[in-house]
Amino acid sequence: MSLCALSLTQAAADIREGRITSAELVSDCLERVDEVESKVQAWAFLDRDHAMRQAEAADGRRKQGKAVGPLHGVPIGIKDIFDTADMPTELGSPLWAGRTPRRDAVVVARLRAAGAVIMGKTVTTEYAYFHSGKTTNPHDAGRTPGGSSSGSAAAVAAHMVPGAVGSQTNGSVIRPAAFCGVVGFKPTHGLIPRSGALLLSGALLLSRTLDHVGVFARTVEDVALVAETLVGFDEEDPDTRPVARPPLAAVAASEPPLPPRLAFVRSPAWEHAQPVTREAFAELVRTLGEAVAEIELGAGFARGVEMHRTIMEVEMAHNLHRDYEKGRDRFSAVLRKLIERGRGHRAVDYAAAVAGIRSLNVALELVFDEFDAILTPAAPGEAPHGLETTGDPIFCTTWTYLGTPAVTLPLLRSAAGMPLGVQLVGRRDGDARLLRTARWLVATLSSTRRRRGQKERTAGRADSPRTGRRKSS
Repeated sequence: MSLCALSLTQAAADIREGRITSAELVSDCLERVDEVESKVQAWAFLDRDHAMRQAEAADGRRKQGKAVGPLHGVPIGIKDIFDTADMPTELGSPLWAGRTPRRDAVVVARLRAAGAVIMGKTVTTEYAYFHSGKTTNPHDAGRTPGGSSSGSAAAVAAHMVPGAVGSQTNGSVIRPAAFCGVVGFKPTHGLIPRSGALLLSGALLLSRTLDHVGVFARTVEDVALVAETLVGFDEEDPDTRPVARPPLAAVAASEPPLPPRLAFVRSPAWEHAQPVTREAFAELVRTLGEAVAEIELGAGFARGVEMHRTIMEVEMAHNLHRDYEKGRDRFSAVLRKLIERGRGHRAVDYAAAVAGIRSLNVALELVFDEFDAILTPAAPGEAPHGLETTGDPIFCTTWTYLGTPAVTLPLLRSAAGMPLGVQLVGRRDGDARLLRTARWLVATLSSTRRRRGQKERTAGRADSPRTGRRKSS
C-alpha cells in the first residue's frame, strides 16, 4: 500500500512508533498531488518545500526524544477560510487575493500543537457559499465535488492527504463528503471554536448561529481523532463553553454497551430524494432489520429549512456588509442576491427563527430518548453533473439549523459507481456516542456483506455443474 493511502489513525501510529517518518509520508502525498492535482484541482495554495520542512522538523523532534502529539507528522489540508500565518488565506474571493494573516486560526494552532503538518490550503467556494471553485470530483471530473468545502473533501478522497478541515453553514461538510465518498463529521454547534475563520469586520465566519467547523477523513476513527484535538473552549468564540473535552477517539473505538437502535427519518426533504437514494435506503433499512425503525418528526420540523434560510441570509448580509459595499461588483450573482434578500427580512421573523432552534431541539430529545441516532440521506442523490453547481444541501439543513452533530459514511454506491452518503444525526453534545454508533454501523454492514458474499460463493459452488462423468449403473 502506498503511504498516501494510509488512514490518518494508522499513519499517526506508524510515525509515532517509528515504522515510517513524516518526511516519507508527506513526500508520498506530494507525489500523489503531482499525479492527480491537474485533474482534481483541490488546492488553493500548496508550497511543497514548506510542507517538507515541517515534516523534517517533526521527524527531528521525535528523534530527539521530545514529546509528540496525537497527529505528529501527519499532513492535514486546511479550507482556505481559516487563517494561516505562513500561507495566504483568500476566502475564495478576488477581493482577498494575496491576503496573508498575522496569526493562525484557533483550529490551525491546535493542529500544529498536536504535531500535524499543515500541508496547504484547500479550495473553498466564494466566502464558503454556493459559487463554485475550480475543484472537480475525484470519481468523475465532470461532476461537482460539492461545496463549500470542496477542496478538503476532494483532497482526502484523492489520497492527497489523510485528513482535512472544513466548515458547514448549511451542508458544506456532509454534502461534499458524501459526493466524494469520504467520512465527514460536523460536531455539535460550538464544540470546535471558529476564531480566525473568515474573520472579517469582527465577524465570526458567515453566521454565528449556524457556522460549524468540520472534519474530513477516510474512517470514523480518523475524524474522531482529528476532531478531539480541535474541541475546547476559546474565549474569542462566544459559543464555546469551558467544559471537559469529550473523549471522542476512545469512545468512537469502543463497543456499544447495547446494540444501537436507529430511527430512519425521511424528513421533510424526502420529496427531493432521487430514485437512486430511495432505492438504496429501502435496501439499507431491510438489511438493518430490527436495528432500525422508521419514524416521522412533528410538523414543526417542516419549518426548519425556512427558518435556517432566514438566519443565514440575515447574518451573512450583516457580516459581509463591508465587502458588499466595497466590492459588490466582484461578488458572484448568487452571493449578491443572498445579501439583498438578507437585508429585506423582518426582525421579528429573524427572532422567531432563532427561538425555534431551542423548541425543536426539545422535541428532538424525545427521539433520542429511544434511539441512538437518526438515519437519513446526506444528499438527494449522487454528485450532479457539471461544475457550475455544488448540489443541494437540503438533507443537511435541518440538522445544521438545530446544531446537532452529524456524520456521513460512504456506505452506498449508485449504479454508475458514484458514492451515496449515509448520514447519522445525534443528540446535541452526544458527539462521542454518535461516532461510536457510526463505527458500529460501518462494522455491522461490512460483516453482513461478507456473510452474504460467502453464501453467494457457496451457493455458486453447489449449483455449478460437475465436471466428472457419472458412471452408469
